[in-house]
Amino acid sequence: MSSTYEGITFERLGHASKRIETPDGTIVYVDPWGEQLEGEPGDGDIVFVTHDDFDHYDPAAIEAVADDDATVAVFEAVDTSDLDRDVVDLPYSGETTVDGIDVRTVPAYNDPAGEHVDEDGEPFHAEGEVIGLLLDLEGTTVYVTSDTDFLERHESITADVFVPPIGGHFTMDRREAADFARSVEADLVLPEHYDTFDPIETDADAFAADLEADGIRVDLF
Repeated sequence: MSSTYEGITFERLGHASKRIETPDGTIVYVDPWGEQLEGEPGDGDIVFVTHDDFDHYDPAAIEAVADDDATVAVFEAVDTSDLDRDVVDLPYSGETTVDGIDVRTVPAYNDPAGEHVDEDGEPFHAEGEVIGLLLDLEGTTVYVTSDTDFLERHESITADVFVPPIGGHFTMDRREAADFARSVEADLVLPEHYDTFDPIETDADAFAADLEADGIRVDLF
């Protein structure tokens, strides 16, 4: 299923794997995971990777979606030695340009004093391990948070399109994500990272209804 905003087409391949096509025909993938792919499309011009969890960094999936001349841009903390391609390093927090796309990288992590911690009390995603992506696609800002909680440092960010995880357990849950979406002041919200595994099952329809009551468009794409 796909969703369209300002001429940009968003396709959720499954879990946190996304395909984005801009009005000029540029095809972008974010965190492709082989479990969610059908075949080997090989049409990607740019592939972004936000962190090294198996469901986000999958070298075989990158090869499956990327064109021969594709640019692969990966958070600099990820060991990409098993990837047979040149890689553009993305900083933990900063601004860069990848093949003409302006990118702001945003720290993403679980609050160590919050609920999304393991049995030893350690956050599932510690500070420094994950980045979110704020992409400028032909004047439309798209914020892909990746695996994170809604943190105080995020409160100044705005975007046209907002792509948050809503499954809870490893990330923010649907209620936190709804608060985050309101803060971002997005026109369109595209939730992801839910219902793939038992711990992240959630009520996506309730998430959508919560935001739509505030006049915010949600597509369960």
